[in-house]
Amino acid sequence: MLECHEWLEGEGGHDHVLELTYELRTRSRLRAVTEGGLDVGLFLPRGRVLAQGERLQCTDGSVLMISAAPEQLSRVQCSDALLLARAAYHMGNRHVALEVRAGELRYLCDHVLDAMLRGFGLEVEQITAPFNPESGAYHNHSHSVATPAAPFLRLAGHDRG
Repeated sequence: MLECHEWLEGEGGHDHVLELTYELRTRSRLRAVTEGGLDVGLFLPRGRVLAQGERLQCTDGSVLMISAAPEQLSRVQCSDALLLARAAYHMGNRHVALEVRAGELRYLCDHVLDAMLRGFGLEVEQITAPFNPESGAYHNHSHSVATPAAPFLRLAGHDRG
């Protein structure tokens, strides 16, 4: 079984391809099968979603590339930037994984979200495509999601003594 414990940064080649749905790409521990039929185990640091085209170093020296699998998605297309921004705001307010494209939003199929967007006057269609949502405002390539701790403050008149 191939084992992967770390990401490779930058461009480069690959020896194996692993196609995963978005939900599976959120896991840091996973057993799966490559497109070539090899068993692979992912043992990655927590807190990062695997993205389309990312490469992982295997313990045998080979390189594994991640591919986003086609999934059932809902898509809204709109030329009205304000209406599309309003829809994106309400989706973000619900912490929905959202793929943002020019004039278009995509998300994993959800009939409740579809109804909400139809209520805004948007047309929702079902498609099958790879899902590559935004990584979020706090994502960086140091692989840390921690915020530096605030300094401890002791206010005058609030002594615990």
